[in-house]
Amino acid sequence: MTRPKIITFICIIGYLSVVFTFPQVFSPQIKKLGVLMPAIYGILVAANFIACVGLWYFKQWGVQLYLISVFAKTLFYLLVDQVGFGFYFNIAISVIFMFILLRFYPKMDPNL
Repeated sequence: MTRPKIITFICIIGYLSVVFTFPQVFSPQIKKLGVLMPAIYGILVAANFIACVGLWYFKQWGVQLYLISVFAKTLFYLLVDQVGFGFYFNIAISVIFMFILLRFYPKMDPNL
């Protein structure tokens, strides 16, 4: 099955978010949180990128990894008490994307 245009849009938004959030891995704000926090945040950004690759190829594991990465990143921000307008905006966008992705989930390829 061909990839719907809305999934393409979600992937492009996801790739752009990875491009803009990857430099934050090395930012002083993340380094101040602890020794392992930059590594944990880097893993979350990498998981988001890999999920977008899975979505681009219209695979079910892309949706699963996207859901896991959104919940893990939300938990990370809550644990380090980094909530603000950007946090709530990202949550709202992620929830919208989740509903769209779950709508197309049965049509996606279950194989790797």
